[in-house]
Amino acid sequence: MRSIWRTLDPGLARDIALVCLADGVVGLSYGAISVGGGLDLWVPVAMSLLVFAGASQFLFVGIVAAGGSPIAATVAGLLVNSRHVAFGLTVSDLVGQGWRRLPGSHLMTDENVAFALGQDDVRQKRAAYWACGIGIFVCWNLGVLVGALAGSVITDTDAFGLDAAFPAVLLALVLPALKDKATRTAGLIGAVVALAVTPFLPAGLPVLLALLGLFFYRPIRTTPELEAV
Repeated sequence: MRSIWRTLDPGLARDIALVCLADGVVGLSYGAISVGGGLDLWVPVAMSLLVFAGASQFLFVGIVAAGGSPIAATVAGLLVNSRHVAFGLTVSDLVGQGWRRLPGSHLMTDENVAFALGQDDVRQKRAAYWACGIGIFVCWNLGVLVGALAGSVITDTDAFGLDAAFPAVLLALVLPALKDKATRTAGLIGAVVALAVTPFLPAGLPVLLALLGLFFYRPIRTTPELEAV
């Protein structure tokens, strides 16, 4: 693992550190919401260690706190996390072989996949994936623990704006990709679809339906003659 830190570009390492810090703040929010909603302290802590999927964890707590069945909450969480199937196919070569596949798959998040795909060099891709994954895992779990301990004090995370940290991080990650016209078109269509169905569907499902924007993704292909020019 030492080679990861040596390979990582200093600027990229700084960006990853900022994202990890932001996710730690979101984890604090999650821990506070969970305990404030009536769950025992060990529940959010165990989920963060074993599930490690922020959107699914928030959804689970929201459904259970509203009186829903834990089974229904689990199914909803699995549905939201189904996007990781596509992620896994995309970063399969970066996770590694043998025993590395298990921890590598567990550390998969939207952020470290985005950082990895944003690099040009294979070594940088792999370093970004692992460094961001490990960093987020540590910061997220520490944040959840602190938030759960302080849950009786911080009961309204909206008052602190902690709920806005996660979407702000993701927006910052995707902004560079929006320079490409095809990507921008697909993203805008996906955003419109998600916003349109949000009032009618449970949390998490609008994000999945936003994938319909991929059907409108039409990358501009260049011929060798044009590339030569």
